[in-house]
Amino acid sequence: MSRRRLIGAAGAAGAAALGAAACGSPDEGPAPHDALRGTVVAQTSDIPVGGGSVVIDGKLVVTQPEKGDFKAFSAVCTHAGCTVQEVEATVNCLCHGSEFDIATGDVRSGPADRPLEELSITVDGTDIVLDEEPPQGEQGS
Repeated sequence: MSRRRLIGAAGAAGAAALGAAACGSPDEGPAPHDALRGTVVAQTSDIPVGGGSVVIDGKLVVTQPEKGDFKAFSAVCTHAGCTVQEVEATVNCLCHGSEFDIATGDVRSGPADRPLEELSITVDGTDIVLDEEPPQGEQGS
């Protein structure tokens, strides 16, 4: 095991404990990212091409699958409600090993069987802003 993986696994264990404590029903109130609607959640320079970054405070993940194409998803894994911990070529939940596509949020590898919830963002210069209103069809999660 590489040093990076070992340190990542140790961090994931702590994140998993936090995530497990925060697991719950989606009907328990507004999603953490709702508090960030209308605000800057990241800078374009912080999001690597072909990867992404987890915004812990809002439980969201911002990705850049192709240069200049930014996406945002809920960082709550659809398997057991853990917060995803890493973004490389996929969005990874280290709690149980689910992997999600950085461009679509679709499941690449389970046990999750539903995609990550896509969130609507706007790029304004170098600011990535979580839109005020959810996309059409989203039930104000």
